[in-house]
Amino acid sequence: MKALRCFSLLLSLSVVTALGDLSRPQNLSLQTLNTQYVLHWDWADDQQTAVNGTLTFTAQYLSVLQSRKAAHKQKWRTVCADVSERHCDFTDAGLNYWGIYYLRVRANTAQWFSSWTNISFCPDRDADLGPPSSVKLTSVKGDLEIVIADPLSSTNESMKTLAPDMHYLIQYWKKPEDYKKGKVLKTKNNVVTLSELDGSTWYCVRVQSCCDFYNKTSVFSDTHCTRTEDGKCSDCEMDYRWIFIAGVTAAVLVLAVIGYIIYKRNSKGEF
Repeated sequence: MKALRCFSLLLSLSVVTALGDLSRPQNLSLQTLNTQYVLHWDWADDQQTAVNGTLTFTAQYLSVLQSRKAAHKQKWRTVCADVSERHCDFTDAGLNYWGIYYLRVRANTAQWFSSWTNISFCPDRDADLGPPSSVKLTSVKGDLEIVIADPLSSTNESMKTLAPDMHYLIQYWKKPEDYKKGKVLKTKNNVVTLSELDGSTWYCVRVQSCCDFYNKTSVFSDTHCTRTEDGKCSDCEMDYRWIFIAGVTAAVLVLAVIGYIIYKRNSKGEF
């Protein structure tokens, strides 16, 4: 009986020692964009890998609401199980954009596993905001029309549905001047017209997404450049042609009517 007790004690000690010896992941970080979330970590103890065999990792998450429950009632959701990569994609894990979560990861071998390493994450607060999904620039009668497409979530949903206060900063400047000498326009509109521009001049435009609540700003979109038309009315020459044609047609009609009246009166001997 004593031997059995000693064996059980030694077995427990050996397991504890093995768990303590297996290093846990370090330097947890998140690479995010809109609703794309990828958890990264480091684990650089190659000597342990050689001793303990093939190393894998398991990553899970738990909502803050769940964390308030007793430990045995908490439901950690596994997103990546026994993966060899040192990252895990949580994009399709069903995280609510306005929720708060704990993410955790541990190292595993065939027989043992390390303790967990945790990080907290709130997508609304922590996830990077992406630039507009597209920007189109067109010259229209001396003005510039900018059409901005909202940044998109991982399910191709407009980020304005998740961040209603989102707006845009439009930066525009003349070529070949530097963008630092340009002007900035703040707007929530997706179609914007820039007026009072110089004719026959090249302008460049780029757009940035912004959310004020958490002071988020995206990187700028690609830069788009185009040339304004010469003056406010590029179709004036065509308009003048139509006016001339209409005037000539009207004059011909008037002369025809007058000629017809004179003819009728002559035929009746009134002149």
